[in-house]
Amino acid sequence: MPLELPRLPYDRTALQPHLSATTLDLHHGQHHRGYVDAVNARIEGTELAELPLEEIVRQSQGSLFDAAAQAWNHAFYWQCLHPRGGGEPQGRLGELISRHFGDAKRLREEFDRVALGVFGAGWVWLVQHPNGALAIQATRNAGTPLTGQSTPLLACDVWEHAYYTDYQNERGRYLDAFWKIVNWDFVATQLRD
Repeated sequence: MPLELPRLPYDRTALQPHLSATTLDLHHGQHHRGYVDAVNARIEGTELAELPLEEIVRQSQGSLFDAAAQAWNHAFYWQCLHPRGGGEPQGRLGELISRHFGDAKRLREEFDRVALGVFGAGWVWLVQHPNGALAIQATRNAGTPLTGQSTPLLACDVWEHAYYTDYQNERGRYLDAFWKIVNWDFVATQLRD
């Protein structure tokens, strides 16, 4: 069964002024759709065609891995954003962030430092290691925590197409906007027990 492009969990204009409808149209409607279409073209008629996207990512390599990982990363990223997001993480998530980073402000500072240090294209993640510890991880190109032991909690797309329309090459301004729309409720649901 072919994969489908997941719908955005909000209207294409809902993240304005932080991310414009034009950015979402290009990023979701063009780039994300392109990755889904590329996966479908490569798995048609193979045993992978019946697997969920996460398993395709884990079992593939080369150009199929690149397309599948990007399709999964983007679907996860959209869930990490919300028009009424931002603020401070609460509950267990807030406690874990305080334990591992000191507080949410220090988490953001470290996350931004890592994001600004990614040369070229990639992703920055808040992950939970198998021992329960939280950490920040950068992946290059289509890299994803799905191929390791850590659980992804939060993703930030630092490919230029994620922010160029709105912020040109000013990744720092994009990161400032990103924190205003982070969906902490979704992030909290990704925590392992």
